[in-house]
Amino acid sequence: MARPSVPRTGGRRGLASDTMTRERILATQPAQPLHTAPLSVVVGIVASLQRAVFPALLVFFGTGLDGWSVLMASLVFIIVILAGAIGSYIGWRRLTYLVGENDIRVESGILSRTARSVPYERIQDVSLSQPLLARIFGLVEVKFETGAGGSEDIALAFLTTDEGERLRQLVRERRDDEAAPVTGGETSGPVVRPLDHGDGEASTLFAMRPGRLVIFGLFEFSLAALAVLLGALQYLSSFTDLDPWDLDFWQQRFGEQSEVITTMGRSAQFSLFVSTMFAILALGLAAGLLRTFARDWDFLLERTGRGFRRRRGLFTRTDVVMPVHRVQALEIGTKLIRYRFGWHSLSFVSLAGDNASSNHQVAPFAQMVEIAPIVAAAGFALPNEHAGWQRASTAYRNDKAMLDSLLWLAITGVVAAFAPPGLFLIPLGIAVIMVAANLYAWEFRRHAIDAKQLYAVRGVFAPQSQIANRLKLHSAEISQGPLGRLRGYATLNLGLAGGEFLIAGLPVERARELRRSVMETITATDFANI
Repeated sequence: MARPSVPRTGGRRGLASDTMTRERILATQPAQPLHTAPLSVVVGIVASLQRAVFPALLVFFGTGLDGWSVLMASLVFIIVILAGAIGSYIGWRRLTYLVGENDIRVESGILSRTARSVPYERIQDVSLSQPLLARIFGLVEVKFETGAGGSEDIALAFLTTDEGERLRQLVRERRDDEAAPVTGGETSGPVVRPLDHGDGEASTLFAMRPGRLVIFGLFEFSLAALAVLLGALQYLSSFTDLDPWDLDFWQQRFGEQSEVITTMGRSAQFSLFVSTMFAILALGLAAGLLRTFARDWDFLLERTGRGFRRRRGLFTRTDVVMPVHRVQALEIGTKLIRYRFGWHSLSFVSLAGDNASSNHQVAPFAQMVEIAPIVAAAGFALPNEHAGWQRASTAYRNDKAMLDSLLWLAITGVVAAFAPPGLFLIPLGIAVIMVAANLYAWEFRRHAIDAKQLYAVRGVFAPQSQIANRLKLHSAEISQGPLGRLRGYATLNLGLAGGEFLIAGLPVERARELRRSVMETITATDFANI
């Protein structure tokens, strides 16, 4: 069969035509899926070393603490490492990704295959995370946040740092319809272009240096380490002779010391007790400091051309960028003691979140003067005393106080009937305290509304504030229980992507007024032009 003749054109026009023809041919060729970085296998092997320690210790302590135990523990250790290495390699070989013109495609699975395809228009943002092992090998985990949260998000672990940055930049450009022209309909990897780490010129909004982290860590006092230690001892006692809760066990091992303690005077025993309490306090403070430094080391929040960029972490380094339009609401919180020193936290309620744990902390430990610029950069405003604050219904206040104390009043009756005289005063006193606490808390449960925002505050000793943009609320629902219908109050539930915003105990007319105001704002806006 004769080959059809192709007219030749000379000059630059002919060269351009030939180039376009080659591009069209390349566009019809299927792209090859890519694997993650080969060093991911090494990370998996090193991680298997960590996973092998605990089973080996269980075998060692559970088989008699002799030479046979050492042999069995070593065998278990080697088997776990080999299994982890083989699984890591096969998992790496079976994990592929493809960057298409319209979507990201990821296939994974060893025995059963899972294929995921996420269109660019559904990707809210691309975040980078570096666990300690990945940082050592110069790798990064790339996570594509879809806005649905949970299993709907997809992640690639691990890519090289440069490729992770390029992939994040490419996905953002294609999502925002700002991508530069590329050759071919699909590409098997990110286009090669200069890295854009900061998304334009960035300005620092908030940072925490080591001195601030020390103060923060002191307020993060935690006995979690002590609880874990005691739990591990209890677990060991189930299959070994070690029983930390048996006094005879300690007397056999520290017989002389225990006799010395029992023969001590009261002052010496009291000093020993105080020393023990100080040791527990030091352990709690150390745990708080370690957790704070590990989570928030080198905390930096910047305002970039694409939104807010937050980086933090000592062992696991995270790099998250949140576009401004994803900030649905703000939450300002505090705790009992730190509130007395003026320390608060600021979190963004994210469009991609489906619960409170997925919200982004942008200022974990800050004064209000530091929080105010962040709030303004997000397009919100802090409330003031002239915001027209209103409280919940007094009927709701009284009903809640009585319901909270009802259980203790019932206990009072039982104790008065069957217990020795006078003991009924204890549950009765608790019931009185519950009533007084509810009456006092009502003074601090407030809400307000203005032309753009809705505010809600609750809490006596540790106030919690919520600020929502009326335009970003999705719905407004009024709900009433049987007692609320009888007493004339209701709860206003406002639809908020990534969180919840409700105001309880409103007089019915006030709830309807707020709903009407919110719905007028929503229905009067043409979201197609936003």
